[in-house]
Amino acid sequence: MNQYYKDRHDAAIQLIDALPIERIRSEQWKVIGVSSGGLKIASTVAARAGVNVDILFSEAIYAPVNPECELGRVSETEEIVVNEELVDAFSIQYDYIYGEAHRKHEEKILSSIYQFRKGAQFPNLKDEHVLLIDEGCESGLKLMTGIKTAMAMDAKAVFVAIPVAPKSVAEALNQIVDESFIVHEVSDYVKTYCYYKDFTGVSDDEIEEILEKQG
Repeated sequence: MNQYYKDRHDAAIQLIDALPIERIRSEQWKVIGVSSGGLKIASTVAARAGVNVDILFSEAIYAPVNPECELGRVSETEEIVVNEELVDAFSIQYDYIYGEAHRKHEEKILSSIYQFRKGAQFPNLKDEHVLLIDEGCESGLKLMTGIKTAMAMDAKAVFVAIPVAPKSVAEALNQIVDESFIVHEVSDYVKTYCYYKDFTGVSDDEIEEILEKQG
């Protein structure tokens, strides 16, 4: 298995080579990380392009009998993305999905908004060019949640950028975004951390530092 990246900074540098940096700068794209690791990569991209960066907070909704099976996600704007195949396979009621989404929003997401963004709302994306970034993905649900959120806000165009992703997820994303920028597409994807030599977790202090730098 290839370890494509030394760390997230290396991934960001390689991703920058695949991105239209001058266009991002001239059109003032909104650069948004969809995870803490995605935010760290996005901050390097945004700094190179001279634009601001933000994070979209979201939480997973898990199956009631399997806490490792992610059925869907809810974003801080309360957009919900569901893996319908899994929901049908486990005969999950949608009332459960919506109930869990509301609980996760109230208990987890709101606290993150107050901790990291001092209670400020997610920025308005109407008529904006939006670039969503993650460090990698297994299912693509975080990116899908970001895409649905941006589209619900009437973004003018939505793009995704990922250092490494499963080929199947890349193909699915390509059908719904304006353009995707993926450095490595992997047929037999394992776990994202496998493609990084250093995949140390991003601390709360790092997230706060990144967001506090924004004007």
